[in-house]
Amino acid sequence: MQGVKHLIQCHCVLPQFKNHENPTFHKFVVFSVIDDSDTVQPKLAQCNNCGVIHKVVDICKSELTTKEESRSLSSIDDIKFSIPKELSSILESYQCDTATWEYAEWVYLTKAPDQYLILTKEEDDEGELHGKRLLFVENDRYRIEVF
Repeated sequence: MQGVKHLIQCHCVLPQFKNHENPTFHKFVVFSVIDDSDTVQPKLAQCNNCGVIHKVVDICKSELTTKEESRSLSSIDDIKFSIPKELSSILESYQCDTATWEYAEWVYLTKAPDQYLILTKEEDDEGELHGKRLLFVENDRYRIEVF
């Protein structure tokens, strides 16, 4: 089993692209679990631009639902109950999105080895990526590493 963050494309358009001849559809990040048979476990995810609920069916693939809201959506407040306060504090201080919180919860609960979360990243003038990642060391121990 493995966890992965990936993009889902919605049918909405960000305001800055509305008047373009070929507008770019909005994409948002979700977290999914892939089981041992390489199948993505279906889940609901909400577009952070228009609020439409998608049923995530595969990596980078979703189906629109007719629901306008769902109590089955994972929320940051729900996840806080499942993880240690230290981990929650780190995620809050870096203002992580829901997909990152879900990934952190999955790593913590499954004790998946050799996992890390990207907390920040930016590209410099030469095109090199720099940032910070959260390493899950062991037994509720974490380390923030600069890369």
